Amino acid sequence: MRVGHTYTRHLQLETKQHELLGMDLGEGVPRRALVLGLSLYLLWVPPLLLLFGFPSKITFTFYFLPPLLTVVYGTQKNRENDRRWNITRWSVGIRYLVLGHRPIICGGRRAATRSEWISRRARWAGRTELLLDSPLGGPIERWLGADEAAPAGAGAPIRLAARPRLYGPDAVVKAYGRKAFQQQEGTAS
Repeated sequence: MRVGHTYTRHLQLETKQHELLGMDLGEGVPRRALVLGLSLYLLWVPPLLLLFGFPSKITFTFYFLPPLLTVVYGTQKNRENDRRWNITRWSVGIRYLVLGHRPIICGGRRAATRSEWISRRARWAGRTELLLDSPLGGPIERWLGADEAAPAGAGAPIRLAARPRLYGPDAVVKAYGRKAFQQQEGTAS
């Protein structure tokens, strides 16, 4: 069986910002992380300023720390997929929990009906037991929806474990038998 390797994974070059508004940043900050941090601060600080006003010495940490921690841990490479940042993995996971995804049926030839989508309760399974036992259990129970089994006509998922194999001409001759190829050669001439 053939195995492919990606040799360009190690050639990931990042542009760095070495100077910002006249301040020297030393070895430089990755520009994508800098842009992400600035956009998070622009989304985080104005609502806080509108709600609570200017920060004091005590509340400055609440204004400053959450976007900083999100950028520091979010821009690290993910352990499962080293081409992605952690923040990408977090956002895909949150989107799946909140919105779900539209199943692909017959390679996209047919749109999935709403009954074929994974229910909110199934997506949140294993994450809500503690919340259901809390005082917020009633609203969370209504938000998750009814506890349903698989929809009618739907069975358990089918697990595929296909392995491609490459057969050479000798294996094809062996499978068909030599007489079949000799008969073809006799009729062709």
